[in-house]
Amino acid sequence: MSTRGRPKTRVGIVTSNKMQKTVVVTVSRRASHPKYGKIMSMREKYKAHVEDHDYPAKITINEGDRVRIAETRPASKDKRWRVVEVLEKSKNV
Repeated sequence: MSTRGRPKTRVGIVTSNKMQKTVVVTVSRRASHPKYGKIMSMREKYKAHVEDHDYPAKITINEGDRVRIAETRPASKDKRWRVVEVLEKSKNV
């Protein structure tokens, strides 16, 4: 994480909301293979902090929601990202 400038941001889909104050966000991207040039679909999972999400009592973000996450200082061993905003709510709820 850089100490100056804007933090890195990603847009992804929430794949798990079963933790307290934490959601798992899957970010997909397309890249070409360095040697063969084939376009591949790659994905990475990030654990992101949500302050007002208290599973199961008060669920504010559901699975399938499209969210924007930003890099932040470490909140735990695995959490280095926080949810900035919910861009789109899932339709299957």
